Amino acid sequence: MPTISRLLAAGLLASASTCSFAGPTPAPVRAEIDALLGRIAASNCQFERNRSWHNAADARAHLLRKLTYIEKRTETITRTEQFIEHAASKSSFTGRPYRVRCGNGEPVESRAWLMRELQTLRSAKP
Repeated sequence: MPTISRLLAAGLLASASTCSFAGPTPAPVRAEIDALLGRIAASNCQFERNRSWHNAADARAHLLRKLTYIEKRTETITRTEQFIEHAASKSSFTGRPYRVRCGNGEPVESRAWLMRELQTLRSAKP
């Protein structure tokens, strides 16, 4: 019987292999992704993946692991939006969308939450 980590790796590989990039993430893109991950960690929001809620620090760590896996195995992330689409929007294992819940608010899909945060980051740049 396959282990969960093997199934996760297979799912990540399958989802990442649909892209045709190769090489490391360019430094400006990686800096933007790191800033976005920092916003996640500082958010005090909860993140749902596969019907289980996690704190912001755990969500950041999980997404960083997914990014590292993608970078090492199959593709270059050439835009932060690719990171959101390929690593931060849904489970590579189940395909279920990730969701974010801040305070008493209703959960929203992580893609929408992250795109808003990215827009905020970009509008703050001089």
